[in-house]
Amino acid sequence: MKHYLRITLLFVLFCLTLTVVEAQEKEGIQHIYNDWSRQEILENASVGFYAVDAKTGELLAASTPQQSLVPASILKLLTTSTGLELLGTDYRFETKLAYNGVLKNDTLFGDIILIAGGDPALGSKYFKDYQPYQNFVGKWAEAIKKQHIKHITGNLIIDTSVYDDQSIPATWIWEDMGNYYGAGVFALSAYDNLYELHLSSPTAPEKPTQLLYTLPVLPDVEFDNRVLSSSENSDKAFVFGSPLDHKRIIRGTIPKDRTDFVVKASIPNPPYLVGTQLEQELGLLNIELSGTIQCGGGDKTEDMTTISVIKSPTLAEIISVTNHESVNLFAEHILKQIAYETTGLGTTEAGIELVLEFWEQQGMDIKPLFMEDGSGLSRFNAITPKQMVFVLNYMKNKSSNSDAFFDSLPVVPNGTLWYFNHSYFPKKALRAKSGSMTRVRSFAGELKTQSKRDVLFAILLNNFSCSQSQAIKTIEKLLVKIENQ
Repeated sequence: MKHYLRITLLFVLFCLTLTVVEAQEKEGIQHIYNDWSRQEILENASVGFYAVDAKTGELLAASTPQQSLVPASILKLLTTSTGLELLGTDYRFETKLAYNGVLKNDTLFGDIILIAGGDPALGSKYFKDYQPYQNFVGKWAEAIKKQHIKHITGNLIIDTSVYDDQSIPATWIWEDMGNYYGAGVFALSAYDNLYELHLSSPTAPEKPTQLLYTLPVLPDVEFDNRVLSSSENSDKAFVFGSPLDHKRIIRGTIPKDRTDFVVKASIPNPPYLVGTQLEQELGLLNIELSGTIQCGGGDKTEDMTTISVIKSPTLAEIISVTNHESVNLFAEHILKQIAYETTGLGTTEAGIELVLEFWEQQGMDIKPLFMEDGSGLSRFNAITPKQMVFVLNYMKNKSSNSDAFFDSLPVVPNGTLWYFNHSYFPKKALRAKSGSMTRVRSFAGELKTQSKRDVLFAILLNNFSCSQSQAIKTIEKLLVKIENQ
């Protein structure tokens, strides 16, 4: 009997010890956050934090009150998770080449029609090894040649009717939209909708630079180069211009004494660029196009004959790049494609409504969520850390697409987490999406502690007065302390 009582007592003590340890651990993470948030470097900043146990959903720590803060690129987690849930991991975008009219002998009495399907990755640098994308314009020309066509009496029509004609979300700022990270979203996007400007600079500072060429060559685009040379060894050049506008102003500075300095910018009209490239390829094959290049709704007649179909990589593969490399263009395409597959027309507004509707159906309180785009580039976006962790927790524990989603998040020191110290987060201890813009820095993801606890977390900093590098370092210190629990 004494032996039985001794075993029972030891078991009770063991359970009590586990309970105390778990309670201390939870209080510990809250205590770590509280101490961290009081540091002088964050004195004037808005700080949001939320963390739960990935297995049990228990709250481990939270800032109070939960404020709606600008998330920057971690908003992509909302867009990409919804894309996986509504479209599926194996979803593929399609771009079709067809013709209408009558083909008699070697003459097509009709039009060549390129039917865009919203593919964000066509010709992308992130999918260089994807066979269907290699020399896709040349393949289209060869497909036309295989029909024994030598003369086309009609037009080359770029049918972009799956999306609306507003390629830029309404709340993006002027400084962003001409530059590569602010590329517009078109039903036919190509080459990540970016091009390179190659400039040379004199040996002396504050002198005019010369624009050498662009890659690819942009048809009918006029450049006003006002970039000066500088003693600073950094790219501070910005390209200003809206989508479909054929005028571009380049301002700012590039380092002095450079023979070939590259500045990246957004293509003003990707459908028209691809159309001109196809026209040139046809010319090289001695195929005459009598008509013109027309971009827009297209003529959907029943007598169209499809001669080529290019399918994109899977949505899971595209989302892996979207989150790992933080590609704004891909996120905006996914948002519009959600709308297209549901309503028949891809618009930012409809995509946002469907995202909010989906998460409300899962039980999220969406009142504090303000969504203006799919990528997080708009400063009008706002979300609470609790809502972001809600998404992470759902994808971790309820979604059949959990692996695809969490595999898309970079681990230290890869992707956008390259600036974290790998020795602090060994064995993939941290897997997270980062976000940044002027006076905004955010992270959301999964952190494995030394006590084998999986923590889902989100941290958002707004309007801090320190530098971005200081903000990164101070967040890294917080995550290291939590990881050491």
